[in-house]
Amino acid sequence: MKKKQIAILGSTGSIGTQALQVIEEHPELYEAYVLTANNQVELLAEQARKFQPAAVVIANESKYLQLKELLADLPIQVYAGADALCEVVEAAPIDIVLASMVGYAGLRPTINAIKAGKAIALANKETLVVAGELINELANQYHTPILPVDSEHSAIFQCLEANNPLEKVILTASGGPFRTFTMEQLQHVTKAQALKHPNWDMGAKITIDSATMMNKGFEVIEAKWLFGVRPDQIEVVVHPQSIIHSMVQYEDGAVKAQLGMPDMRLPIQYAFSYPQRIKSSFDRLDFSLMKELTFEQPDTQRFRCLALAYEALKRGGNMACIVNAANEVVVSAFLQERISFLRMSEVIEKTMDKVHFIEVPTYEDYVLTDAEARRVAESLL
Repeated sequence: MKKKQIAILGSTGSIGTQALQVIEEHPELYEAYVLTANNQVELLAEQARKFQPAAVVIANESKYLQLKELLADLPIQVYAGADALCEVVEAAPIDIVLASMVGYAGLRPTINAIKAGKAIALANKETLVVAGELINELANQYHTPILPVDSEHSAIFQCLEANNPLEKVILTASGGPFRTFTMEQLQHVTKAQALKHPNWDMGAKITIDSATMMNKGFEVIEAKWLFGVRPDQIEVVVHPQSIIHSMVQYEDGAVKAQLGMPDMRLPIQYAFSYPQRIKSSFDRLDFSLMKELTFEQPDTQRFRCLALAYEALKRGGNMACIVNAANEVVVSAFLQERISFLRMSEVIEKTMDKVHFIEVPTYEDYVLTDAEARRVAESLL
């Protein structure tokens, strides 16, 4: 059987490194054809030596010579820059592109991969948040499957029934490290506290998004485009144990849930193997050890970002693009300790009010909106 050739956009990040573990566990099924990173040149070179891809790309062009030197003795093509990222995904042998780059930067290479007819294993939330309507149109036009990798959307995908429309989808949220904090406590949380997620081991940006619940807000927006549901058909419920990854409810009231350990390798592997399931060595659930599974409603007063994401979804147009750009600015500022935790949502909300709204945006409109929203958000810090 022909091995599937995988391009991993963001191979040095949390999702990328776990995807390589999946490939390593199933060398008879998968090969890493392309690996890319933004800045982590040493780790990228280490991965390239181990997995021997046809090509590697470092987005930061200033690191090109260093990467080239580190791999000089290997027959691996070395490229650098944003344009190279967009071009390399079009390579004929590639079967699946794992879009796991962080942030808005993942949009353009994902569009190129869709146009090249590659199956998309989507872990980059911002692609659908920023330009969901455009991505869906392109996926339909080029007959390209989009397979969700987020644990929540993968759970929903696994629960779907071909001929039965959904009444609603139910996205579970851990609640992050500050689920029980008061507004007073939230005023004083630190970067170190925010980076300690109770259940998941993720990169810095997505960990902060989880702490503010913007991550869940983005998943709400993604759910609309992935599953064709209205905003009022998307419910968020806080489930601190992170065992039920999400649920779907059908018109007869039946609810189906997908359960599993909080391990991202499972949804990554399912996206690679779909529609088949293949054996894994991942930890299994032990129901005898589960003392309780609890659920509660999210508090959108304390976690304002979730409410802002719903608002952006309802308004449509380029509003989610505005929210995403502003969020990237404030998360970066928070990680640099230039802004407080609660101030992040305030800046995002003000940016939504100030940036020009476009009801039916083109790709070029998204690019301009992203730039304008970043400028406005930065001016509000």
